Amino acid sequence: MERCGGVVLHSNLRIQSSIPRRRTLFSRSGHPLPLPGCAARRKIFRTVPRASPLVDHFRLGTFQNDKRHMLVNKVIHKSQNALSVYSSCGSREASTSGGEMRKNELLVDCGTDQEECVVGGIVALGKFDALHIGHRELAIQASKAGTPFLLSFVRMAEILGWEYRPPIVAKCDRKRILSSWAPYCGNVIPLEYEVDFSKVRHLTPRQFVERLSKELRVSGVVAGENYRFGYRASGDASELVRLCKEYGLEAYIVRSVMDKSQPSYNGSSKGINSNDQGQVSSTRVRRALALRDMEYVGKLLGRKHRLVLSVDKGSISRSDSTPNRFSVPKLCMLNQPPEDGVFDNCSLLVDDTYVAPCRVIIDTELINIESDDGSSCLHEHLQNGQLLGIEFGW
Repeated sequence: MERCGGVVLHSNLRIQSSIPRRRTLFSRSGHPLPLPGCAARRKIFRTVPRASPLVDHFRLGTFQNDKRHMLVNKVIHKSQNALSVYSSCGSREASTSGGEMRKNELLVDCGTDQEECVVGGIVALGKFDALHIGHRELAIQASKAGTPFLLSFVRMAEILGWEYRPPIVAKCDRKRILSSWAPYCGNVIPLEYEVDFSKVRHLTPRQFVERLSKELRVSGVVAGENYRFGYRASGDASELVRLCKEYGLEAYIVRSVMDKSQPSYNGSSKGINSNDQGQVSSTRVRRALALRDMEYVGKLLGRKHRLVLSVDKGSISRSDSTPNRFSVPKLCMLNQPPEDGVFDNCSLLVDDTYVAPCRVIIDTELINIESDDGSSCLHEHLQNGQLLGIEFGW
């Protein structure tokens, strides 16, 4: 374990800072062919993940000299320009056959060829529902180790019987937010793939890591220090490090991002769980939305909160008494709004195009928007099937 700038990183593999270009032989399936005399302990070279549109696509067998592989923690230089890893074999009772893996593919939005999505990348593990600054830190650390990806676990509430809550971030708005992280991630936009929780909930910690290694062929993982995984959350961060080492993967455990701006309401921190140690969390974001503290929400998210509504011209009603006001039913909302109230200093958008400043009044049934400029502009910009956005300022 090493500390650097308040971040704790575990790394069971150290990466040579410069790796020369080299060619090797590949089978038609894209897997490297073993060289004569290779034993269980083999030397491999990092390849560019071919699925990412954010990096140049190299042909099979061409390797990169990627200086971003120099990590923030100490690098132990090897005498040879290669990574030394053990073939991942795992335990016999935990292994899953290739046929079973294909019938039960992990990624729900990757198509049939699971290997092509995140192969060779560094995946950040988590729920990522709010995409707050703690989640962003995981993506930053993944980008320092390689090409960053997010593996988001979805359908947890449905499967575990939790009460439904609208998402903090609208699904259609997630790519915009991830794009805004590029300056923090070496000008690379982290790509996100979803993992259906039902496909992994019964896996042991070992089985889960084995699937990351064998099915998805990732190079490593990043997780928070409080990360739990495996059946009934039986695995913790230390076990993740141990299993990744066994399967030849890098593992980086990142210290929680602490909430340094927690406001005090009448002398106490309302709604904060007594077991909460002060880390930034989606629970804090939801509580701040319930308290209508949009400045606090913005600090937790690292951006202004955007409410997205799926509307057409027929769903927008004008006010006869207030000409500059129009209303949209709450049924059009795609993510969680703040608690009912009045909000000044907001911005009105159609898709991602800024339209006008506005004032927002949220009641039990309607989102009421007041704008001297936006009322007329909205009908000019809005077409059926477009998305209306409200960004909350403070």
